[in-house]
Amino acid sequence: MTYIGKNIRKIRTVKKLSQAAFADLFGLARPSVGAYEEGRSEPKMETLIQIAQHFGLSVDLLLTKELTVNELYNFDIFQEALKEAPVEEAASEADRQALLTPLVPARRILEYIVNYHDKSFIDGLQPLTFPHTLGLVTRAFEISGADMQPTLRHQDVVLCCRVDKAVPVLHVGRLYAFVTQSRLLVRRLAERLPNDVLKLRADNRDYPAQDFALSQALEIWEIKAQFTTHLHTPTLLEDRVQVLERQVEELLARTEGS
Repeated sequence: MTYIGKNIRKIRTVKKLSQAAFADLFGLARPSVGAYEEGRSEPKMETLIQIAQHFGLSVDLLLTKELTVNELYNFDIFQEALKEAPVEEAASEADRQALLTPLVPARRILEYIVNYHDKSFIDGLQPLTFPHTLGLVTRAFEISGADMQPTLRHQDVVLCCRVDKAVPVLHVGRLYAFVTQSRLLVRRLAERLPNDVLKLRADNRDYPAQDFALSQALEIWEIKAQFTTHLHTPTLLEDRVQVLERQVEELLARTEGS
């Protein structure tokens, strides 16, 4: 589960925004905000990124931690103090840039293929801030399609670190994103074959395995983390635990009433 719905409600409380005012900020319908807060649906990753950037929060913070009102107030105070701090007291530009990960949306992947080596293009991509120790060169790619389900779903975002194409260190069983002349290919490495050929598999069994020559790759990225807005269906064990919890609550209520 994620905490985005509860965090949206608390952000509105801190900012004194109505659901309608919050919806206007991000081009949403007012009922959509209510559905987010009640856990009936979750925003698309693009909307989630807009919310995070607008309020100066990280995407992972919105998804993985239920923020308290006090924390949000404190964060706002910190942000205001940072804006007013002298240049020498603020973090250096290099330090800040090292924490940024350019995001490549699915709709811009062909544009990325043409300009992947152009620093000005990369600098113009929407930057995300993720807590990681993956080094200075990272990318975030939006997944398109169902070929890696159930591991990765449509519109999930994956955080990647660069693999040196000259001396690629690749591990069987891990997920990689290969930038080719025509597409972004996300697959699991099944086997390394002779002559720099890889056997790649999709996690969706409806897609066949394929041989892939390393020479086809413009870039190679190892996938280290994923960020999703898809709610996971409870497992059978979770269902049983919920039933037991309800039964215990009913027994306690009867005992208290007797």
